[in-house]
Amino acid sequence: MYYVLFCCQQSTEKMLKAIFARKLEDVPPRTHHLVRIAEESKLKLSEEQKDFLRELSSYYIQSRYPDEIENIDSNISVDLAEKVLQRTEKLIQWLQLTLQ
Repeated sequence: MYYVLFCCQQSTEKMLKAIFARKLEDVPPRTHHLVRIAEESKLKLSEEQKDFLRELSSYYIQSRYPDEIENIDSNISVDLAEKVLQRTEKLIQWLQLTLQ
């Protein structure tokens, strides 16, 4: 289940970096802190969106070694993964609108 959370973080990060690159015509910062990328992109986020970006940022993992992920994965419920995925889909849809 942890891969679901990690992929939600990664897809949001890539979307934010695309927005940064388009809006500022510059290379996005080399960070995984989603709120920082969003703020530097001049996005107007609600506190709820910022809180969710902070949550997603916590799902970034430095290591992709299976044994380390298994330890983390055992603490993730299917319910949590589904909720985060649904919230990520809504956030990315909103972010796509900022590109138009």
